[in-house]
Amino acid sequence: MTTTETDLRTRAEEILETLAGPGSRLREDQWTAIHALVAQRRRALVVQRTGWGKSAVYFVATALLREAGAGATVIVSPLLALMRNQIDAAARAGIRAATVNSANTADWERTYDAVAAGEVDVLLVSPERLNNPDFRDRVLPRLTASAGMLVVDEAHCVSDWGHDFRPDYRRLRALIAELPDGIPVLATTATANDRVVVDVTEQLGLSAGEPLVLRGSLDRESLRLSVVKLRTAADRLGWLAARLDELPGAGIVYTLTVQAAEEVAEFLRERGHPVASYTGKTPPEERLAAEGDLLANRVKALVATSALGMGFDKPDLGFVVHLGAPASPVAYYQQIGRAGRAVERAEVVLLPGHEDQDIWRYFASLAFPPEPVVRQTLGVLGPEPLSTAAIETRVDLSRTRLEMLLKVLDSDGAAKRVKGGWVATGQDWVYDGERHRRIAEARKAEQQAMLGYLDTDRCRLVFLREQLDDAGAQPCGRCDVCAGTAWSAEVDAGAAEAAAERIARPGVEVAPRKQWPSGMGELGVAASGKIPAGELAESGRVIGRLSDIGWGTRLRALLDPDAVPDDEFGPDLDPETGEPVSSTDLPVPKDVLDAAVRVLAGWGWAERPVGVVGIGSRTRPNQLDHLARRISDIGRIPLLGTLVPAGERPAAHANSAQRLAAVWQAFEEPAFALPDGPVLLVDDVIDSGWTMTVAARLLRRAGAGSVLPFALAQTG
Repeated sequence: MTTTETDLRTRAEEILETLAGPGSRLREDQWTAIHALVAQRRRALVVQRTGWGKSAVYFVATALLREAGAGATVIVSPLLALMRNQIDAAARAGIRAATVNSANTADWERTYDAVAAGEVDVLLVSPERLNNPDFRDRVLPRLTASAGMLVVDEAHCVSDWGHDFRPDYRRLRALIAELPDGIPVLATTATANDRVVVDVTEQLGLSAGEPLVLRGSLDRESLRLSVVKLRTAADRLGWLAARLDELPGAGIVYTLTVQAAEEVAEFLRERGHPVASYTGKTPPEERLAAEGDLLANRVKALVATSALGMGFDKPDLGFVVHLGAPASPVAYYQQIGRAGRAVERAEVVLLPGHEDQDIWRYFASLAFPPEPVVRQTLGVLGPEPLSTAAIETRVDLSRTRLEMLLKVLDSDGAAKRVKGGWVATGQDWVYDGERHRRIAEARKAEQQAMLGYLDTDRCRLVFLREQLDDAGAQPCGRCDVCAGTAWSAEVDAGAAEAAAERIARPGVEVAPRKQWPSGMGELGVAASGKIPAGELAESGRVIGRLSDIGWGTRLRALLDPDAVPDDEFGPDLDPETGEPVSSTDLPVPKDVLDAAVRVLAGWGWAERPVGVVGIGSRTRPNQLDHLARRISDIGRIPLLGTLVPAGERPAAHANSAQRLAAVWQAFEEPAFALPDGPVLLVDDVIDSGWTMTVAARLLRRAGAGSVLPFALAQTG
């Protein structure tokens, strides 16, 4: 090592001590990366396990570059939680950091001025900000011209081979291409197998100039991995409630859906455990408070979706429990990597459920659209901006999939986001069908691998490390397979009974639609703006959501008998004969009907309904007729009639505008008299809510004083 290199390393370790504490020393790979970035101005990809110290690399490199007169480092970071942790870490090293994200819009101008004045050492931006027209056109050119270094954190997000693809990351390739010569670029991730590493270097354009790729072992000596298989959702929830206090320290309980996170957190609080829920729907200020409570051990656990994941840093996190298996071993490893960074032992427990594969299939359905739909979208775009809502009236994609598609087309140069919406660029674009086919096959393979993890008789940590192409993995000696010790599958009777009662508790409120989608005139529907007060439905009720951990499974079994194995609930029985039945158009079973009665009895409406109206069905007419009649009989509420379907059965549609158009004239005018009072409107499933909205409008215009929607299930 030359004198200059020795001096640089000495200064680097001085900075590290301000960041990590006295006596801290750089790992060799950390120094290799820092030297490449600072002394050689290279491009590097660092793939190292969570907690290894990837942030130390870019903060130390930033300090050295700033001392040499370089501009501010721009860090692209995907999550607010990650940004907050990074800003706190930077401050410890005397690095002035600022962020531009959706939660601090009032500070943007002041932040931009501070960057221009050299008063900011690190600017953290979200990938979504890169495609904001004002930021992209006004701020980004100045940043790229003056940046001292670009850091892409959680770089696996750029690859649709990765477990957490974010289309906004695709814009980084263009950003990197526009950087002046000699500006170092660092990409970091904890979860990338060989295929993702190759794709990240290509997608980011890092391959120019022989990038430095540093990959380390993914072993974590503190983790104790176990799988506990239990038969029912009640057993799993009861097991968790009874065992939570046995788990060390504070930790995270992961669920696969938002609803499950909220339900589990509520139940655990009822059982006396200090926990909070944390999901993508949690308001930012509540997320921040929840993170602080976990960091300070004021809660035993956060019950979270994957919204609490990348970058959350609690070195003494004592456990991670999964209620439901993620669809990928790579995603699973990323989440369990939150635990055990600075403790000798951390428990990692997976409680798989029957419903896991249904949830995997749902998320898989949100994959990149087929070529005809993409070509249709490009054909809709022109030189004049179209809003996403306006595009929805012409392209049958859900808002989520449409936004993803538009972002990919933007990053590929075929479309562009401008003020007022999206325009076509006129550039040629090729649909890479082969790539999308291979990605779909890879997703299926990952799901099979996750199922393999549940049943493996090999070391569980080796299994996960091999999925990440971590060479040379040796049996850990700590997991339930290696050690021959496992958490007992016995469930405390009291906890299991309480869990069964909790998840069997029916009743979910369903908010009414209050505004028509934009641009309905394009689809021949004369509806715009707010729905008039005299045509609105009231707040409705369902027994449960199809994604709920309790009633969701039961309702899926009723509405789609092939979705749930019989060993969860047993076959449905005819409520009159007691014989097993298999038709989808069967009378509502007694347990479901009893639940409906409980929901209606506990509704607490201001005025009792004066009549019941059923919604006619082409697919389950007997079931819905039976449901409406039984509600009428039990509640002693007159059955007024049924809304008769008009014309052909509407085609299935993906987005809100298209769904409304499909049901706008779905029913004939009611042929029965409607009293001036509340009417209970009965259906089997509330999906987008537009069928209930249109039916309620029809009844209100025909004289009903108000409409109270009720259904067996909601799809959310």
